[in-house]
Amino acid sequence: MPEPGKGNFPGNRGGGRGFGRGPRRAKPAGDGPETLINGKPSEELSEKVVFINRSSKVVKGGRRFSFSALVVVGDKHGRVGIGLGKAGEVADAIRKAGDVAKAHMVSVSLKENTIPHEVISNYGGASVLLRPASPGTGVIAGKTVRAVLESAGVKDVLTKSLGSKNAANVVKATLAALQQLRLREDIYRARGLTVRKPAAPGAEPLTVTA
Repeated sequence: MPEPGKGNFPGNRGGGRGFGRGPRRAKPAGDGPETLINGKPSEELSEKVVFINRSSKVVKGGRRFSFSALVVVGDKHGRVGIGLGKAGEVADAIRKAGDVAKAHMVSVSLKENTIPHEVISNYGGASVLLRPASPGTGVIAGKTVRAVLESAGVKDVLTKSLGSKNAANVVKATLAALQQLRLREDIYRARGLTVRKPAAPGAEPLTVTA
């Protein structure tokens, strides 16, 4: 029998096939290329899990469980996306949902820390109302609507959720409401008009010229 330290003894480093090999060293973080999402590093995006649902399927051996996760991703500077992921484990479902949300981010129009005007949107049985608020008001909303607004970068807003409380429908209604927002400058530009701002604050109102 081979002695320790000689030949193919299982404990010898380098002896035999597959025996005595030391643990593999993990690749240091940060060595690979940085992942960019819409031109921004993925680490800068905020990710919020809105809802996790568990479903079961009866099979011959018993019950088989699967999970679905609804995730909202945003850069807090006017870009936000939602994603739904399904998997056999919660962590995998959240990861899939996050990847889908990052791939489907959209831009929304914001006015400083609030929204430019009032808007209401419906999706399925859910209806969401958004109203601008003065600085310091905060996000007055439930946890589902709040997740979308905070991810988009809204800090002062008044909201009301009507109808269905289904998390998926409420999130989609909130995102649809944000996509309906338009700045005054964008509306004038679409109509072929220009906006001339006053030289000093409070001097004269905005003048619209054709």
